[in-house]
Amino acid sequence: MHGVTGRMGTNQHLIRSILAIRADGGVVLASGDRVVPDPILIGRNADKLKRLAEAHGVERWSTDLAAALADPEDTVFFDAGTTQMRPQVLAQAIAAGKHVYCEKPTATTLDEALEVARLAEAAGVKNGVVMDKLFLPGLIKLAMLRKAGFFGRMLSVKGDFGYWVFEGDLQPAQRPSWNYRKEDGGGIILDMLCHWRYVLDHLFGTVTSVSCLGATHIPERIDEAGKPYKATADDAAYATFELDGDVIATINSSWATRVYRDDLVVFQVDGTLGSAVAGLTTCKVQPHVAAPRPVWNPDERQTHDFRADWQEIPDTQTYPNGFRNQWEQFIRHVVDDGPWTFSLREGAKGLQLVDAGLDSWRDRRWVDVPALPA
Repeated sequence: MHGVTGRMGTNQHLIRSILAIRADGGVVLASGDRVVPDPILIGRNADKLKRLAEAHGVERWSTDLAAALADPEDTVFFDAGTTQMRPQVLAQAIAAGKHVYCEKPTATTLDEALEVARLAEAAGVKNGVVMDKLFLPGLIKLAMLRKAGFFGRMLSVKGDFGYWVFEGDLQPAQRPSWNYRKEDGGGIILDMLCHWRYVLDHLFGTVTSVSCLGATHIPERIDEAGKPYKATADDAAYATFELDGDVIATINSSWATRVYRDDLVVFQVDGTLGSAVAGLTTCKVQPHVAAPRPVWNPDERQTHDFRADWQEIPDTQTYPNGFRNQWEQFIRHVVDDGPWTFSLREGAKGLQLVDAGLDSWRDRRWVDVPALPA
């Protein structure tokens, strides 16, 4: 496990996935056997690695990536390090014959992402990318509604994501400073369009074109050492997507907005037979036959409670941690050849949309998103 000393790597991948799987006795295979992962933490900062390992009872850690990759007993390499470093360390792991699993984005450009995907395919190693939002309860419920035909003909998807990331003066920033420096791999288009690609493709329809406008709303921030720095990366993106089936999607992403909605990300899906609104965990619906009959009258105060017209989809199953859920699928894929969708090539589609979004912003035009090159 490389680069897991950061917030996401520590909490979601180490503690809530791998260590939770170990605590529960491993991943159950089709035969009934169990696979118990044995992590070794790899990184550049020995002090951080040692503290993390000791805090959570992990026996193995090292700053020597090459030596770790040379050990034939460790068959899977996972990366949650920096985006800029990812293609290099993935290529190194693939060359060592390891199955590879990683966070997204898988690179900073489509060419890099495709190259590492081709390396994995040529080497014949199992490979995967974290696509955690598909495992959120709210989006699982949206997928169920679509499968049931609830929407009828789907018309549009409206997404609103983000929150206020403090500049670092009055309050400490809750995201690292490199996120706001383009030269260090920062930018919300690179970060979030990778997510929106797999969400749109898998839930609503394949993305065929994009129009995207980026912005750097906060030009200066304060870094972890208390020093001001220039924000060179976009901190907001306003994107419209055309999907297969004549579905139109619009998603606003911002680290410079304050939340006035039910969750940090909310999707509204409208169709001819019904609509749904989903956050991270909840999903509410309004079928066509139960839609109210609003009348526009700006001369009177609105008294109708439109939120009361929606019905919540109940939790009819247990929803495990999404990161853990996908980890278990990948482990079954590696050991048991279980079904798997989220390959490095699927991850490269996210970079394809990022490149298209950046081109659209630069040229102020619509950009087509064709089938991914072989």
